[in-house]
Amino acid sequence: MKFKKENRRRRIHYRVRNKIKGTAERPRISVFRSNKEIYAQLVDDRNGHTLLAASSLDAGVVPDTSINKTEQAKLVGKALAEKAKSANIEKAVFDRGGYLYHGRVKALAEGAREGGLQF
Repeated sequence: MKFKKENRRRRIHYRVRNKIKGTAERPRISVFRSNKEIYAQLVDDRNGHTLLAASSLDAGVVPDTSINKTEQAKLVGKALAEKAKSANIEKAVFDRGGYLYHGRVKALAEGAREGGLQF
């Protein structure tokens, strides 16, 4: 197999997605982590809609590129939580996307919790 690590992550992600479903009242926080950036979105799986999204590329989310990627992920989590509050969303379920709950993924989750999201 050529892309063994990516295939493994996808298999884990599908396994997690079979257990976690997002609704309009309690959407799923979907995380994607690239080598440079991190992206998160709130998804309503019943209707198949993305409700909100935040990433490290958004203007104003990451004020300075000199901070490390873990701190950037925490800021993205806080930004997502602020957007969710403005949309009257208080609770969510966390989908780590097949990544280990460690490092940037964990920092994003902690930032979202600090911002006021409950999961």
